[in-house]
Amino acid sequence: MHIAVAGNIGAGKTTLTRLLSKHYKWEPHYEDVVDNPYLDDFYHSMDRWSFNLQIYFLNSRFRQVLQIRETGKKFIQDRTIYEDAHIFAPNLHTMGLMSNRDFENYSTLFEMMENLVGAPDLLIYLRSSIPNLVGQIHKRGREYENTISIDYLSRLNERYEAWAQTYNKGKLLIIDVDTTDFVNNPEHLGNVINRIDAEINGLF
Repeated sequence: MHIAVAGNIGAGKTTLTRLLSKHYKWEPHYEDVVDNPYLDDFYHSMDRWSFNLQIYFLNSRFRQVLQIRETGKKFIQDRTIYEDAHIFAPNLHTMGLMSNRDFENYSTLFEMMENLVGAPDLLIYLRSSIPNLVGQIHKRGREYENTISIDYLSRLNERYEAWAQTYNKGKLLIIDVDTTDFVNNPEHLGNVINRIDAEINGLF
């Protein structure tokens, strides 16, 4: 079984992945932000490093899904391959931070990879307002994220909402993290788990 957590920067994907992994005994797979060799460069010069970063993420998540599926274990993934292709890369392209040539190259590669990996059994989308995202980003204090603009986050949020409205790969559960504090409120976490249980029970 493959569960995936999607959402904008600062929405709480990694935290929810950790909490659900602990509760369900699922194997967690996190986004590589610590050892990513492009992330710091990207936030200082997006137009120079956008293609390199997106290819790195695409390669990393593609390899991750293939390895996980070979094990046959139940796992939960922090961010999906779809977000790279439907949100981050097109956003960079639209903003003029990725050339037409690079975007076409990237898109062709994604389409080939998409045919080789199946969609998650359940996609959990963490919906968040911009003020909440900004607060969470500042709270975790990653230096390379200090240069993220409100405009960049807003553009990503718009794309996330559009993607969620048209997502048809499988089951989708939307959680509003502005009103759901699964970190500090055990009752809220319990409600999230109950909603996931209802979705999972419908998978079998």
